[in-house]
Amino acid sequence: MSALADAPRTAPQDNAGQGRILLSLPGIHCAGCISRIERDLGDHPGVQSARVNLTLKRASVDAAPGVTAAQLIDRLERLGFEAHELDPGILSRGASARQERDLLLRIGVSGFAMMNVMILSIAVWAGAEDATRDLFHLISAAIAIPTVGYAGQPFFRSALGALQGRRLNMDGPIALALILTVAISLYETLQSGAHAYFEAVLMLTFFLLVGRYLDHRARALARSAAQELAALEVPRALRLQGGAQAEVPVAELAAGDLVLVHPGAGVPVDGEVTEGRSEIDRSLLTGETLPVVAGAGARLSAGEVNLTGPLTMRVTAAGRDSSLHRMADLVAAAESARNRYTTLAERAARAYAPTIPLLSLGAFIAWMYVSGGDLRLSVNVAVATLIITCPCALGLAVPAVVTAASGRLFRKGLLIKDGTALERLAGVDTVVFDKTGTLTMGTPVPDNLDTHPEDALRVALALADASAHPLARALAAALRARGLTPASVDDLREAPGYGVEGHWQGMPVRLGRAGWVGAEHAATTGAYLGLGDETRSFTFTDALRPGAEEVVAALRDQGKAVWLISGDVAPAVEAMARRLGIENWCAGALPRDKAARIEALQAEGGRVLMVGDGLNDTVALSAAHVSISPASALDAARASSDMVLLGRDIAPVADAVRIAEASVRRIRENFWQSGVYNAVFVPIALLGWCTPLWAALAMSLSSITVTLNALRLR
Repeated sequence: MSALADAPRTAPQDNAGQGRILLSLPGIHCAGCISRIERDLGDHPGVQSARVNLTLKRASVDAAPGVTAAQLIDRLERLGFEAHELDPGILSRGASARQERDLLLRIGVSGFAMMNVMILSIAVWAGAEDATRDLFHLISAAIAIPTVGYAGQPFFRSALGALQGRRLNMDGPIALALILTVAISLYETLQSGAHAYFEAVLMLTFFLLVGRYLDHRARALARSAAQELAALEVPRALRLQGGAQAEVPVAELAAGDLVLVHPGAGVPVDGEVTEGRSEIDRSLLTGETLPVVAGAGARLSAGEVNLTGPLTMRVTAAGRDSSLHRMADLVAAAESARNRYTTLAERAARAYAPTIPLLSLGAFIAWMYVSGGDLRLSVNVAVATLIITCPCALGLAVPAVVTAASGRLFRKGLLIKDGTALERLAGVDTVVFDKTGTLTMGTPVPDNLDTHPEDALRVALALADASAHPLARALAAALRARGLTPASVDDLREAPGYGVEGHWQGMPVRLGRAGWVGAEHAATTGAYLGLGDETRSFTFTDALRPGAEEVVAALRDQGKAVWLISGDVAPAVEAMARRLGIENWCAGALPRDKAARIEALQAEGGRVLMVGDGLNDTVALSAAHVSISPASALDAARASSDMVLLGRDIAPVADAVRIAEASVRRIRENFWQSGVYNAVFVPIALLGWCTPLWAALAMSLSSITVTLNALRLR
C-alpha cells in the first residue's frame, strides 16, 4: 500500500484532440449561472454537450474537432463570465481559503464601520441639528462610502458581469440598492437634509456579506473524487524490452508491452500476468479484504497492489484507457449530474431577482406622478422599496440552517461537505450500506484461539510474524495480546500466494491456505496451521463497527428501506445481513454493479443514501442522491461523499437523517417568514410610509429572525 500512497500525482490531462474541453469558471456561484452557461455553450456550433460542476467551478464540453477552448472562452466572457482552460492551481484549496479570508475581512470592515456610523446616527436621532448634524453626516459619509466600495465588491463584480452578459442575477438588485442608498444619503447630506442613511447601507452590506460567507462555508469543503482517484494512478512503470528494464511514463505504454511489478508496488496498468506468482490486494476496487492469488493468465487492473512476489504483465490498457481512469471519469460525470441540483433559495431567487428593480422603478414613476415631480420623495420611496425587497433573508434562509445543523451534526460526529446535502438527505427513503469498513471495522479478528494448545499457538505466532498477509498480521497481534512468545522455528520461508513454512523441533510446519497445509477448506474465512501430519484452523470474524446494529434499527423505525451491497463473498454478506436484520442484500458486487443497483432504485422513484468507504464505492457514492463515508475511508471515497463520519460509531447516520428532515422544515419556515415579511412591508414601502433607514432596519430584523429560527436546530 505504501507504494501506492506515496506515488506522485499525475500531470493534468491534455485535452487536445480528445473531443472534450475543460474550462475553469471561478466566478459562478448559483444554479442560474449553471443553466445560463450550459444553454449558451450548447448553442455554439460544434458543441455536442456542456456540463457545469458547481462545486469544482468547472465546465466539461464535448465538442466536434475544430472547436477550440479559445472560442468558448471568448463566448463566455461576452456572456459576463470569467473563463480559462483548466488550471489545477486555480482549483486548489488555497484559492478557496483566500476567498474565505477575503469575505471575512470584508465582513469585519463593514461591521466595524457600521458600529461607528451607528454611534454618530444615534447622536443625530437624539437631537443634533444644523451644523452638528451635517458634520456627523459628513463623517458618516467619509466612513461609509469607502467601506461600501470595498466591502461590496463581491456584489458589484457579480452584478457587472451579469449586465455585461445582458442578464440579471440576484446580486443586481443588491448592488443597485447599495449604490442608490449611498447616493441619496450623500445628496441629503450635501443639501443639509434631516436624514441620511449611511448606517442603513452599512447594515445592509454587513448582513449580505454574512449570508455570502455562510453559503461559501457550506461549499468550501467539497472536493473532487475524480482528482483523488487520479492520485492513485501510478505515473511510471518498469517496461521490459530486449531483456532490459526501463522506467517509462505510463502514458507511453501500449497494449502488448511487458511491465514488471515488484512486491509492494501498485499495479500501473490493466493487463495479464505472464510470469510469476503473488498475492494481490484488490480491496480498493472490489471491497474484498482478503488478497487473491495471481499467477500466469490472471488479469489485473490498475489500482490493485502486488503484495508478495514479482510479476511480469502484458499490458492490455494503460493511462486514460485503464479501468481506474474510467472509474474516475464515471465519478466526475456523476458529480456533475448531482451538483446541478438547485436549492430552494436558488430557485426562488431566480424568479425573484428580476422583479425587485422593476418594482422599485414602478414605485419611482408612480410617486413622481402622484407628488407632482418631487424627485427627493420619489427617490426615497424607490430606495426604500429596493432595500426592503432586498433578498438578504432569502440568501440566509438556507445557509443559516445549514450552518446551525452542521454544528449540531459535528458534535455528533458528522461533517457536512455540501450545502445541499441536508435538503437531499431529508428526502431519502432508502439507505444502502457497504459492508467491509463501513458496517464493520475491516479488521479480521481470530475467534477460536482457546481451542488450540499453547505450543501450536506459539508456532503459529512464529510463522505469522514472517508474513505480511492481513490474516497473519491479525493472528500475530491477537497472540501477542495474550502474552505469548514465538516458538523457535528454523528455515522460515514465504511461498507467495500460499503461506509461510519452516521447521520446528525437526518437524515441518506451515501456516497458510488450507490446500497447501493439507487441511480441509472451511466455509468461513480462516488461516490453517500444519504441524507435521496434524492440521489446525484459525477462523476469523470481522468486528462490527460500533453503532451498526443501532443505526439499522433506527433507520427501519424511521420507515427507511435498508440494503447491504458488498464486494465480499455471499456467505459473509448473508451472515452480516442476518445479524443486523437487513432483508435486502447483494454480494460479489463490482463498482459498476453497486452504481447500477442504486440507479435502479432511484429509477423506481426512490431516493438513496449511500454509506461506503472504499474506492469501489466512489461511483456509487457519487451516483446516490446523497452519500456518507467514514473518516477511515479512502480519500477518494471521502471526497466523493457529501458527509463524513468522523468517529468510529456509525449510529449518527440515523441522527443525520432525522436532523436533515428538521432542517428542511426550518428552511421552509424561513421562506414562509420571508414571504410574510414581504407581504407586510413591501406595501408599506410602496405607500411611502417607510424611509430607507426603517427599510434597512426591517430587512435586518427579517434576517435576524431567519437566523434565530435556524439556531433552534442547535
